[in-house]
Amino acid sequence: MKFKIPFSVSDIEILKRRSKGFLRFAKRKNKKLDNYLKGAEEKIDSRQYIAICLRSFVLNILIFSVIFTSGLGVMRISNFFVYGLLSAFLVSGLVYMNQRNYPRIFALNKLRSVEKNLISVLQDMLVQLNSGVPLFNIIVNISDSDYGEVSKEFGKIAKEINSGVSQIEAIEKYGKLNTSKYFQRILWQISNGMRSGSDMTSVIEEAIRNLAEEQEIQIQNYGGKLNPLIMFYMLMAVILPSLGVTFLIILSSMLGLEETLIYILFFGIFGFVVLMQIMFLGIIKSRRPSLL
Repeated sequence: MKFKIPFSVSDIEILKRRSKGFLRFAKRKNKKLDNYLKGAEEKIDSRQYIAICLRSFVLNILIFSVIFTSGLGVMRISNFFVYGLLSAFLVSGLVYMNQRNYPRIFALNKLRSVEKNLISVLQDMLVQLNSGVPLFNIIVNISDSDYGEVSKEFGKIAKEINSGVSQIEAIEKYGKLNTSKYFQRILWQISNGMRSGSDMTSVIEEAIRNLAEEQEIQIQNYGGKLNPLIMFYMLMAVILPSLGVTFLIILSSMLGLEETLIYILFFGIFGFVVLMQIMFLGIIKSRRPSLL
């Protein structure tokens, strides 16, 4: 996975240089954000990243202010300048929040990419162990396979071993660096099995059983979380928009609202429904069990 700041077209190094003037507004470091950025393997700290987000926020306000005020002015909406500025501030704020939270989202997506392939990787390892393939060759084979972030992590382990580090030390090192507790547990089991001279086939089989049990628990919890989410979706994306359209029709006939304003309100309700659909899909995706 490649780390790229949303709604930006320039490289991170270029954005860092252009945002130096905003560093004074980001005086304190954020430890959590630093950890997320460290996991993204980018040479940037929390102050620099927040400065980039603040610069983007200011530029977006200027750009969207021109676009919205010009559009509303052409449509001859009263107080178009105020509405244009408010709309620009709202959109820019949403973009800022998206950029500000992106490192956390990137870290979660990376963690999910690791965990969803763990069972498949362990099954592959078990087949190769039963075929008599040495553990180092298995690590290399998995690093060359298409298991997403897991293949990349095993590639780092293989590279570390090739540099002269022992297999146990390399496995323990990247077990500590990875943020996935399941991946850490598996590497810890493998390293402990190698230290004690245990049968690696039995170690991998036990790891597969543990992950399968954890997967069942996650599926049960996921089913329990879907019911309130469906109720939330019905309320926000079906009931409220329907009532809103009905009241809008009644109020427009009673108050004699401008035709252009009515069109804007209807399009606003339509945009709200589309936004709720996207949010609901995002929530469903974010709640999906990581081992699936």
